[in-house]
Amino acid sequence: MVISFVISIVASVMINNILITIVAKISDGLEWNGLLNIFPYILTPIFILIFTFTFLVSTRKIGRDPVSLEQGLQLISEGNLDYRVSVNRQDELGRVASNINHMTEQLQQLIVKEREMEKSKMDMITGISHDLRTPLTSIIGYIELLRTDSFQDKAEYDRFVQNTYNKATHLKKLLDDLFEYTRLTSVDTQLNLNKVNLYQLLDQLLFEFEPLAQENGIHIEKEIGDAPIMACVDSDKIARAIDNLLMNALKYSLKPGTIYIRMNIRHEQIRVEVENIGTPLTLEQKDKLFDRFYKVDYSRSSEGIQSGSGLGLSIARNIAELHQGTLTLHHTDNVFTFQLSLPAHINSKH
Repeated sequence: MVISFVISIVASVMINNILITIVAKISDGLEWNGLLNIFPYILTPIFILIFTFTFLVSTRKIGRDPVSLEQGLQLISEGNLDYRVSVNRQDELGRVASNINHMTEQLQQLIVKEREMEKSKMDMITGISHDLRTPLTSIIGYIELLRTDSFQDKAEYDRFVQNTYNKATHLKKLLDDLFEYTRLTSVDTQLNLNKVNLYQLLDQLLFEFEPLAQENGIHIEKEIGDAPIMACVDSDKIARAIDNLLMNALKYSLKPGTIYIRMNIRHEQIRVEVENIGTPLTLEQKDKLFDRFYKVDYSRSSEGIQSGSGLGLSIARNIAELHQGTLTLHHTDNVFTFQLSLPAHINSKH
C-alpha cells in the first residue's frame, strides 16, 4: 500500500512536470500568456485526478486480495477445511494468506486426530466389553449349573468348579492387563529404578516358563551367556514385558516348535530377542500387531492356552519406551523376532 502511494505520487509529479513543460512551450510559441495565467488553477485538479487514477490502478489487485481472503475465510468457517487461500504475494497480505492456510491445515489435523481418538476410545470400550463378557458368561453358566445341582456325579462337580476357577482366573488376568495398560499410559507413571542383573532376571523367567512351554510342545533354546549384565531398570516392569513376549511366542508358535531367546549388550544397548516360527502375517496384521486389543485370529494358535486381552505387546512396548528403549518386530516369512532394546544407562527422570 505504501509502495503504491509513493508510485502514484511520483507518477503524478512526473506527468504534471511534463504538462507544465508542454503548456510553457505552447504558450511561448503561440504567445498565449493567458494560458500560463489560468494553468495553475487547473494544475491541482489534474494532479489529483492523475494521482487517484494511478493509485486505483496500482492497488486494484490489493483490493481484490482482501475480498478473496474474506471469501476463503467464509468457506473455511462453513466447514470446508480442504479449501486453501491462494498465495500470490510476498507482502503482509501474502503472509496473512499463508497463516490462514496453516491454521486451516492445523485445524484439519486436529479434527482428524480427535476422530481417531474417539474411534480408539470406542474400540477400547468394545474390546473391553467383548473380552470381559466371554469369561464372565462362562462363570455365570457354571455357577448356575452348580446352584441347580445340574451335575451327574462328584467328578462332573469337580470339573465344573475347576472350569469356574479357570475362567475367574482368566477374568482377573484380563482386568490386570487392562489396569496395567491404563497405569503405563498415564502421564504421571513412575519407574522404580534399581540396579538389576538382567541375566539373572531372564534366567529366572525362563526357568518358570519352560514347564508351560513343554506342555505345549515347545522347546526353549537360550543364548543368554552366563555373565552378569547390570542395568538400572524397574525389574517388575521389565519382567512383565519379557513375560508378555514369551507368552506371545508360545501362543502363536507352530507346534511342536522352538522358541529362541537371546540377550547381549552392544554399543551401550542391551538387547533381548524372542524368536519363534509361526503363521506368516499380512502387512496389515503386522502394522496392527502393537495396537491395543488387537489379536491375530488363528484358530489353532492358542490350543491349550487361554486367549489374552490383546494388550500384551502394547504393554511391553510401553514398558520399553518408559525405559527410553524400543520394542520392534522383524518378520521374515514365518520367522518372528521381537527385539527389546534398553539403554545400559537410563535417565532417572522417570
